[in-house]
Amino acid sequence: MAVLEVHGAKVRIGDKEILHAADLTLDPGRLVAVVGPNGAGKSTLVRAAAGLQKLAGGTVRWFGEDLAKLRGRRLARLRAFVPQRPRVPEGIVVREAVLIGRSPHLRPLERLGRADRQAAEVAMERAGVLEFAERRLTTLSGGELQRVQIAIGLAQEAPVLMADEPTSALDLGATSDMARLLRGLADDGLAVLLVLHDLSLAAAVADEVVVIADGRSVASGPPTEVLTAERLREVWHVGADLESDGAGRTALHVRWLEDARAVSDAGASPGAPSTPRR
Repeated sequence: MAVLEVHGAKVRIGDKEILHAADLTLDPGRLVAVVGPNGAGKSTLVRAAAGLQKLAGGTVRWFGEDLAKLRGRRLARLRAFVPQRPRVPEGIVVREAVLIGRSPHLRPLERLGRADRQAAEVAMERAGVLEFAERRLTTLSGGELQRVQIAIGLAQEAPVLMADEPTSALDLGATSDMARLLRGLADDGLAVLLVLHDLSLAAAVADEVVVIADGRSVASGPPTEVLTAERLREVWHVGADLESDGAGRTALHVRWLEDARAVSDAGASPGAPSTPRR
């Protein structure tokens, strides 16, 4: 059974419809990356699936159960959500932050117990942050802080980890560390759903990519089958080719100075002058 199924998701914010018809499916032990241009609706889709953004239409099912029937701690035990820009409170150390992830397992006014502290230790070890567990969050680098956010999610012990742009502010080394961590979590059986901008990274770590464009899901499947030169031109309006050797090494070759829109127009009407789109 799929852990998450989204069909025909629609989201309206104010008088603007952000998502029109978006679909995705997530299975246990799989890593799915949601990709697309800026403003396409990627983060909105994942937030709607997580129950953090109200749906205007469509369905979201967790383990076959309608999202509308899942609330609070029950939903938090099914999925952990790592936001793109987490709040970093003053004065709190890593261990204390990770223990916050145990909240879904505590009844009102219940104190943390030995099992909660053990779960936090395991989460910190898996995320590679145990060595600086007593450091304040405000002293951490961007890569360290992002791994702490993953550890908080792991402390929830939910079967699904969702992360919105977990590598957006990281350098190459920290991005590589995060890629290995997330891929390893999926290999260990966790279902992982990511929003990513970096197509090379998505191709390296994901079992499947879901392409969102103009508020719709336009393609899904293995990265090498979906992220073709034709689709890169159609969705991102860029001349590019994605190479992958199947061993986690990828390269995105971009023709930076090429006007992909004009070339596409010219190709659609041989011999005719291209007309720039606005």
